[in-house]
Amino acid sequence: MKYQFFTIPASDRKKFTFLDMSSSTFLVEKEKLLSQGFEVEDDAIYAENSNEAVEKFKSNYVYVLEEYNISTNPFYSLLLIFKWLKSKISS
Repeated sequence: MKYQFFTIPASDRKKFTFLDMSSSTFLVEKEKLLSQGFEVEDDAIYAENSNEAVEKFKSNYVYVLEEYNISTNPFYSLLLIFKWLKSKISS
C-alpha cells in the first residue's frame, strides 16, 4: 500500500497523520488536512500496512532515500536546495 504523511510545520515530525493513497476519499481528506495547516511530508511511503508505514516514517526512512538520491543525482540535490530555500522565504 502507498501512504502519504502530513505534518504540522515546525513540529519536528512529531505531530503527524497519514492517509492511504488508494482510498476513494484520499483527495478530499488531503484537502481537509492542508486547509487545517498540515503540510505534505516527504515522498509517499510504501508499506504492507499502516503500522509499517508509521515505523518507516518515524525512522526517517525517506530521509535515507533522499540522502542516497543526493549522492547519486546532482539534479535531485538542486531540487532539495530549492525546496529548502522556498520554505525559508515563506516562513
